[in-house]
Amino acid sequence: MKYVLVTGGVVSGLGKGVTASSIGVVLKACGLRVTSIKIDPYLNTDAGTMSPFEHGEVFVLDDGGEVDLDLGNYERFLDVKLTRDNNITTGKIYQSVIDKERKGDYLGKTVQVVPHITDAIQEWIERVAMIPVDGQEGPADVCVIELGGTIGDIESMPFIEALAQFSDRVGPGNFCLVHVSLVPVLNVVGEQKTKPTQHSVRGLRGLGLTPNILACRSAKPLDENVKEKLTQFCHVPAANIVTLYDVSNIWHIPLLLRDQKAHEAILKGLNLLGSVSREPSLEEWTGRAKLCDMLDNPVRIAMVGKYTGLQDSYLSVLKALLHASVACRRKLVVEWVPSTDLEDQTAKESPDVHEAAWNLLKGADGVLVPGGFGDRGVQGKILAAKYARENNIPFFGICLGMQIAVIEYTRSVLGFQDANSEEFDPDTSTPCVIQMPEASKTHMGGTMRLGSRKTYFQVANCKSAKLYGNVRYVDERHRHRYEVNPTMITALEKAGLSFVGKDETSKRMEILELPSHPYFVGVQFHPEFKSRPGKPSPLFLGLIAAACGQLDAFKQTSSPNSKLIAKNGPANGVVKKTYQNGNYKSNGSLNGFYANGNGVHV
Repeated sequence: MKYVLVTGGVVSGLGKGVTASSIGVVLKACGLRVTSIKIDPYLNTDAGTMSPFEHGEVFVLDDGGEVDLDLGNYERFLDVKLTRDNNITTGKIYQSVIDKERKGDYLGKTVQVVPHITDAIQEWIERVAMIPVDGQEGPADVCVIELGGTIGDIESMPFIEALAQFSDRVGPGNFCLVHVSLVPVLNVVGEQKTKPTQHSVRGLRGLGLTPNILACRSAKPLDENVKEKLTQFCHVPAANIVTLYDVSNIWHIPLLLRDQKAHEAILKGLNLLGSVSREPSLEEWTGRAKLCDMLDNPVRIAMVGKYTGLQDSYLSVLKALLHASVACRRKLVVEWVPSTDLEDQTAKESPDVHEAAWNLLKGADGVLVPGGFGDRGVQGKILAAKYARENNIPFFGICLGMQIAVIEYTRSVLGFQDANSEEFDPDTSTPCVIQMPEASKTHMGGTMRLGSRKTYFQVANCKSAKLYGNVRYVDERHRHRYEVNPTMITALEKAGLSFVGKDETSKRMEILELPSHPYFVGVQFHPEFKSRPGKPSPLFLGLIAAACGQLDAFKQTSSPNSKLIAKNGPANGVVKKTYQNGNYKSNGSLNGFYANGNGVHV
């Protein structure tokens, strides 16, 4: 096994996750199989109980692992399925060591950070690196490890010590360190300053790690004299210094690495330069990056949520919207609408803010209400769902967004004005959303309905079934503690709401639609977690297509191999894939996009 470690210096938020993902893309394009590990030095066992404001979105894996959002980057870029163990936290490591100590595995020993914690870290890395994540048998060729935080953080010291020991143990030909650092430009001086990177590398060396490659974040490409200075003071060859300068979209990052021969430096450090003969093949990636830049016909989607102040809170939703909009040849414009700003209380306190929020909502081509927890802003989300339903605006509700749609419909159409979720009003007389019986009422972490579950279609000719390709069921990832009240289903369906997807028991509602509406869809699962560049989630594709006026162009024939064909012109340059039973398969080159009995093609 070969290992590539990505560390960060100077400041956080430099894009280590995207850099690690892009390294994986380039190595994969060279013909290597790649897996990834993210190390988060916080004491939380996982990301499940953390606020999105604290650490961005919680990404959910097939096995139900609630992990750092960077694992979402790895899955999207590398098109792999990771496990919960691919995210290492201080909490997980200490918990495993303490469990061993209680069982007597260290009997007679004084359990210490060195060697017991550091050994546990190394053993974890070696074990997880061997797990295949790309659907093939046997371990990958290269494991890309990202160490969260910045060099010098107190909480990351055990991991740095463990990785320093690990690099010595596996040997220099099996370990390559890429250090991501900042090269700022001070406006007063106007030149790129190397001193922060020099200090960061010096600190890294003092901790026992020597960088093979410097990935310098800067607004513009590094000047040659700046590279020379970094080479002189950081003892890294000029050929191993790459610039990750600002680009129009992150799909350009693998191309930057390839163009600067970063793959050659990595392969050389891993003693693979002679055994990997082909240059990285990134034609599909290049075409997608260029296509994204060329799009200028906008599609406006109102994102109505409570975490709109931090875009990372909805990172996977944003990526899924982008994947779908590129497939529809439209430029995505997300209108951030804080749900609290739509409420009557805001109208009383800040009428200008209230008016601005409603203007954004009314000016959008489609409305999306993503998942979330807590009662803040719920009334605003209900108002957004009501506006979209009554005005035939394409609407997509995810998890809580679906539950919101049910609450709104129960209030507005069935006439139960006090209808609510038990999450927001435990004493409501009309609980149209209830806590699941198996969900814990005392513990929060890891107690929800999590991971990949099957949803079976109940209505063969509904919009969702068509978008998925009229398959019998789909696998999508879940993360919820509440569900639609099964006792309310009959009344809701008689009133016109259709629950077109249910779980294997047919008692848990998974997909709802309003048949009389152009596109009003709610899902209990999170389809954004499986969306990929060039392989958009079918339901996100449906939202964007409806918002663009393209969904009506789909027509179904009565043939068993019937096709839904979009007449709105070709999508040349967009790689076409098939979604079937939760997986995508290549289907060659197509013009336009359509779905048939085997899946949806984009």
